[in-house]
Amino acid sequence: MARASRFRITRPEQIRRIGERQARRAGPGEGFYDQRPYVPGDELRLVNWRTYARTGRLYVRQPILTGEARFTLWIDGSESMRLFGKLEYAQRVAEVLRRAAVGDRLRVLSPQGLQRAGRSLPLDSRGPLSIATRGEGTHILITDALEDGDWEALLRKLAPVHLVVVLAPEELHPTFSEAILFDVEHRGRLEVDAGTVLRYREALKAHLARLKRAATRRGNFALLPVGSPIVPGLLRQRVIEPR
Repeated sequence: MARASRFRITRPEQIRRIGERQARRAGPGEGFYDQRPYVPGDELRLVNWRTYARTGRLYVRQPILTGEARFTLWIDGSESMRLFGKLEYAQRVAEVLRRAAVGDRLRVLSPQGLQRAGRSLPLDSRGPLSIATRGEGTHILITDALEDGDWEALLRKLAPVHLVVVLAPEELHPTFSEAILFDVEHRGRLEVDAGTVLRYREALKAHLARLKRAATRRGNFALLPVGSPIVPGLLRQRVIEPR
């Protein structure tokens, strides 16, 4: 059995579905798991008045209910992930999440279907937009998200979802002004100059902003640069939380 970590995988805070760690229905509990914005009809005894005093907004505390959380992990193994150490880093991220899922139900979605998460976590070389079926509970996608296509539709289908984007510093902040690049996905060559690099940076920034908007509507978005500390990054971006 895998050794549990000091952390567990977080539910996307805006999504509440049966099959996750806490159910939506009200019930008794000795502590509280989370809080959400107040809606008319909520019990006043659950209002977090300290939060109200600090923010001026009404939130209600969520009663802790027992229940097994269910997660489905998917790891991008496409050609672009094999550049700049992204795949190795993504596998380390996946291992952190596997340990954080001890005590919950974790499955891995692969080309062969839904599998139990063992020590060897399968990759999918086809890319994220090839995912045709849902898994269980909250989906966690680890990918560089560089594939062109309808990400909005994918995230809508897989919601609730943690979208964990792994990109190399060389991709986030290219330093060259002239180069000849090779597209590993489409097997093409591209000559770039300073103007091309500027347009690339602007396009990547816009792409990541669209992904973040789409993911946060259906769960959570996290960006991890290759080489950055994994656990602090996942904690800061609420993919994991202390037990």
